[in-house]
Parts: sequence; C-alpha cells; structure tokens
Amino acid sequence: MLMDRGTTVWASNTSETGVETAVMSENGNFILYADNLSIVWQSFSHPSDTLLPGQPLTVSLELTSSKSPAPGGYYTLKMLQHPTSLNLALTYNVPESYHMSPELYSNYSYWSGPDISNVTGDVVAVLDKAGSFGMVYGSSSDGAVYVYKNDGDYGGLFSAVNQSNDWSRPSVLRRLILEGNGNLRLYRWDNDVNGSRQWVAEWAAVSNPCGIAGICGNGICNLDRSKTNASCTCLPGTSKVGNDISCSVNSSLTGKCGPHHENLTSQFKISTVQQTAYYFSGSSVIANYSDIESVSKCGNACLSNCDCVASVYGLSEENPYCWVLRNLEFGGFEDPGSTLFVKVEANGSFGGDKQTGNSSDESQSTRDKVLILPIVLSMTVLIALLGCLLYINIHRKRSLKRALEGSLILSGAPISFSYRDLQHRTNNFSELLGTGGFGSVYKGSLGDGTLIAVKKLGKVLPHGEREFITEVNTIGSMHHMNLVRLRGYCSEGTRRLLVYEFMKNGSLDKWIFHSYSNRDRLLIWPTRFRIAIATAQGIAYFHEQCRNRIIHCDIKPENILLDENFCPKVSDFGLAKLMGREHSHVVTMVRGTRGYLAPEWVSNRPITVKADVYSYGMLLLEIVGGRRNLDMTCDAEDFFYPGWAYKEMSEGTPEKVVDRRLEGAIEKEELMRALMVAFWCIQDEVSTRPTMGEVVKMLEGSVDINMPPMPQTVLELIEEGLDHVYRSMKRELNQFSSFTITTQPSSNATCSYSTMSPR
Repeated sequence: MLMDRGTTVWASNTSETGVETAVMSENGNFILYADNLSIVWQSFSHPSDTLLPGQPLTVSLELTSSKSPAPGGYYTLKMLQHPTSLNLALTYNVPESYHMSPELYSNYSYWSGPDISNVTGDVVAVLDKAGSFGMVYGSSSDGAVYVYKNDGDYGGLFSAVNQSNDWSRPSVLRRLILEGNGNLRLYRWDNDVNGSRQWVAEWAAVSNPCGIAGICGNGICNLDRSKTNASCTCLPGTSKVGNDISCSVNSSLTGKCGPHHENLTSQFKISTVQQTAYYFSGSSVIANYSDIESVSKCGNACLSNCDCVASVYGLSEENPYCWVLRNLEFGGFEDPGSTLFVKVEANGSFGGDKQTGNSSDESQSTRDKVLILPIVLSMTVLIALLGCLLYINIHRKRSLKRALEGSLILSGAPISFSYRDLQHRTNNFSELLGTGGFGSVYKGSLGDGTLIAVKKLGKVLPHGEREFITEVNTIGSMHHMNLVRLRGYCSEGTRRLLVYEFMKNGSLDKWIFHSYSNRDRLLIWPTRFRIAIATAQGIAYFHEQCRNRIIHCDIKPENILLDENFCPKVSDFGLAKLMGREHSHVVTMVRGTRGYLAPEWVSNRPITVKADVYSYGMLLLEIVGGRRNLDMTCDAEDFFYPGWAYKEMSEGTPEKVVDRRLEGAIEKEELMRALMVAFWCIQDEVSTRPTMGEVVKMLEGSVDINMPPMPQTVLELIEEGLDHVYRSMKRELNQFSSFTITTQPSSNATCSYSTMSPR
C-alpha cells in the first residue's frame, strides 16, 4: 500500500491471497510472491503510462497518459481489433465532462502501428533491451512486426518476451512513455550529456505535434515556423478555461433544432475558418456530399441541417468532399486545402442563454445602435484600408528581404517571393543552368551566399493563383533526401517561378554520358549503383508514401541532380501535378521525353505510376551502359543498347555492356541485379512491371529476382532486323543533318529519328 498521512493513495488489493515476499527486480518489475514462490501480483501486469524493456502489453492492457484532471489520462496506447486485423494504436478519449450524457463518450485513433492480419494466438507489444519496439504473435520468431527497430539489435522481440522475468540489469536503461501531450516517446538514460546525466529521447511515434488529436481540446492546433512547437486557438463559440491551453466546448457547438426537430435557420450563421481541417470519428458524421459545387455551399449544407454544428470542405485526389458533422470533439489542424465552417448564433453571442428585456431604455439603446453602427463600420473599414496601403508601401520590401534571407533556411511550407526580388537575386536571370520542357533554370544567391536555382515556368498553367499556391504548398510539404527540395515560389499575374535548393554537381547525364565537354567526369561503379538505388527510393516516396500520389511523367538523367556528395535527388517531381496534361514538349496529349516514354502513352491506355517505372528502367540501363539507349554513333550491332544488353545478359556475359570507361571495375552480382530489374521495368504489359517499392528491394538484394522475358518492344525491333533499322535510321539522320540548324544547349534527351513508335 502507498499511504499519504493516513490516506490510502494506492493498494495492490492482495490482502487475501497469501503474499509472503515482495521483490523489486533489476528490470523494474515489482513482484509479490506467495509462500510457494508463485506470482500473486506484478507491476508489469498493471501498466500506467510507462512500458519497460521486457514488459508485455497484451490485448487486455493499455498505457494511459497521466496528465488529466480526472484519474487516468485522455490518451491511451492499446490494441484495436478490426474485422480481419489487429493493430497497436494511440487514441484520444474525449473527457466525459465534455458531454451531458455518458453514452456520448467516444475516442479517436490518431496513430497506429502496422496491421497484423488474420492473427492467431496471443498478441503482445514489447520493448526489448536493445531499444526496439513492436508486436509479437504466434510461436515463431517470424511473427514479429517492428514499430521501431534500433540499430544493432540482434536479439529480436521474441527474446524480450521470453525473458520478461529476467532479473539481470540491462546495460542501457530505457523506458517507453505515453506523455501527457499524447505522444509515445522512447527514452534512453545517458550518463554524459554535455557533462550531465539525463534521459535522452531516441524515438517518437508522432513527429508533428498537430498530428495528435485533442492536443488543443476541440480547438485548432497551429505549428510555428520550426514545425516543432504548437499553439492553440479556439473555434468560434468556444473559449479557454483558466490557464489550460486547450479549448472547451459549450452549448453553441451542439445541434440547434426546434421542439419538433425543425430547423431554426434564422437564429444562426456560419463562421468560416480558412485553411483548417478537423479530426472526427465516424459516429460524428451526418453526411458526406461529393457533389458540392463551391466551397461556400458546404457551409450552407451545415446551416440547413439543424443537427449540424460544423462542416469540412476539401479536395481528395481533385474530387471535392463536404463532411457534415454533428459534434466537434477531437480538434482541428492547419491544412491549406481544407476549409472549416462552424455554426454560431446569428447575434454574435457565443456564450450562454440570451437575456431579454422590454424596457424603453433598452429600446432606445437599440435604435441608437442601428444609427451609429453603420457609421462606425464605414469609418473602421476606411481606416483599415488606409492602414493596409501604408503597411504595403513601407514594410513590403523589408518583409520580403527577411523572408528571402532568413526564412529559406527554416523547414516548412514554401515561401512566397516577389518577381522583382528573384530578378535581383539572379542578376536579372543572367546565368542559365539549363532548359527543359517545363521552363528554364537560373542560378541565384541569397544575401548570406546560399545558392539557389530559380525555375521560370514557360507554359501557361491551367490554374488560378490560389490553386497554384495550394498545390505548391502540397508539393513543398513532401520532404525526402532523394527529392530536390522546393524552397519557395513566385506567383504574380501570369508569372510562375519556383525556387529550389542548388545542386553543386548538376544533372546525372553530364556524369554518365561521355562528351568533349565532360570527358574528365566518370562515376565509378559503387557510386553508380548507389545512385540507382537512391533514385528509386525517391520515386517510390512520391508514388507510394505521400498522401497525394504524384506521377512524375519525365524520369530521365537530366532530371536527376547530384549534390556535393553525389547523393541523387529527383527534380521536377511536382511539376507533373502543376502542369496541365495538354502541355507537352514532345507530342500533344503526351508528356515526357522520347526514349523514356512507356508504351501506354502512344496506345491511349490509362497512365499510372507504372509509366514512371518504365522510364526508370530506361534510365537504369543508361546508368549501367554510360550511353544513350539509342546511339547512332555506334555500329549496327550495339546501336540499340536494350537489345544488345539483353543478348549479353542472356548469354552470361553482362560485363561486355558496362561503360567501357570503367575498364571492368564492377561487381558482377550487382550488375546482373541492375540489368534484370531494368528489363522487368520496361515490360510492355503494365501489370508485369514491379512497383518502385519492389524495385528498391530488388536492387538492395532483399528479394530474389527471376530472369525477365525480353520486352515486346525490344523483341519486335530485333525481329524487324537491327541492320535494316540501323541503315534506315542512318539515312533519315543524314537527310536531317543536311540542313543548317543552330540550336542552344538543352537538357532534353537526344531524339531518335526513325520509323519506330514515338517512344
């Protein structure tokens, strides 16, 4: 028992079970034994907010956050049972005090570990001694799903479960805590952190504080510029209570129906909260309208339903949605693509019941207000307009300078710049880095010397300014080490510019294709193979791991940029979303570069992410060969690289097709892996091509690769006769080169002139 001045704070409730001995084990488990050394009670079976290494969290147990006015917390970590699967999830439990009746008590899951489908046997979540955290099920060591895998952990989760009663003291002390702010965080005890001893955070389930439901009560969570700290603002009709940062609900956020469930529309109005989305459970949804024509009509849909307290409008894969909600419990968050509409009382009183009176003084006061209010409002609007004009004239340049020189180094949404400022920073766009289908790129620098690349989009975009900014913010929020980072943008009139980080080593084509201007540049095999894997990881990210899936449509060496450490970064990955499909620098209604286009572009089949897989396969062949896939400077035997490479690979001599400049310094096993992956990627049938996630695994060697069949396009060309095709293309090329043509350097791939299909 735990006593406080004669009052029992906590008790194990084991007085009638014959407890003889109490032991605090070295792993932190407090155990009560009977006289036969059987365990009567142990703290590992009664978790609070902390999980220790080896402590099992079963389906019947849960962690509960401690920060709460009531016993237990508002946040829990527990197993959630679905019809065919089970997962570990963090949930926010709406405080019962928020509701008039307990049956409205509900919770919302805002983070979950991987699903375990069709599970049999016990499922246990466990933290092992090495710091890995995950779920264990069944009796085999294969039945383990890691939520977090610590480097150097070779014992595995099953070892932690089977040694849960081991009294040996671990070499490194760790604990997993469900904190009062709703985040699940792993800590490690460090005896020397800048001369002090303290707990050091190793991992957290949620990186974005606003990704946690209820962190602001039912209010709106706002991130600062560093994207690490959150502040709260209350919705119309709510207020903060005391010193608490979260907002509490009141009667204005409940349905307003008459005695016979009729709508009292005249007594209410809609308050609009821009760029805000909301967490809500299925039980709070009244309806979802997908045929709403405009944003404002979503607010009207809530006003016309007396049970509705709010509605949320946004776009999902360019299709509108409008959720009509009967309650607001779990909190909102900033989202440039969403709008929240809240129903409030029309007289502007968000508090309790209205007080009415019939005295003549009140009537006179009302008439005075009717006369004075329009005058005051008109003067206020006029003063506000004058103030805005004064602010724009005096502070605009200063604000833009601070944004340009300071804000670019901070993480977060892209920054808006003026055209004049970017013109100044690029010396009037004097240093051209390259041109492409989407526009020209110029080198620039900031006041502190930081280099930037500014792309002027040369096509007329099918967007208004607001839509352009919304999509730029969406693209700018996608961060991956193998994607070129979008730092900012400019949208003035018809001008559209994008500001990127500067890549010191330029584009990949200048390193893998031999020419007079770059004859001294050569990438060794380990660097090439690393570039191939990292490029695939970048493409897989915006194919499979983003909320808004993006099809690049123009994967080629010119769009793979290299930083000072030769880490590849895919560029222009967001322009496929920004640019309209009808704009192309190859053929109308076809977007991409000849030589990398998938067959479906010219056969009017649906375009999916597998079109990028085809382009990546052609890119991978060029990385291996150090040459264009179609090179008329070669002889008839090997001018068509895919056909030549497949022939040598099939005959067991793949080293013949590697870039001759490497002089055989290659890893043959990696070479075979790269060639087989490339030929799987360029299969004509879309369904036979792997996903980019599978491409990464195949290149890394984590899955076996079967020998690919010869792609249909390659087979047709070989059957036609390479000698015949070579001579035909040579004649067309000679006829074309008989004209005198002056061109500027371009980042477009070399076009082939033949009777073949446009790809």
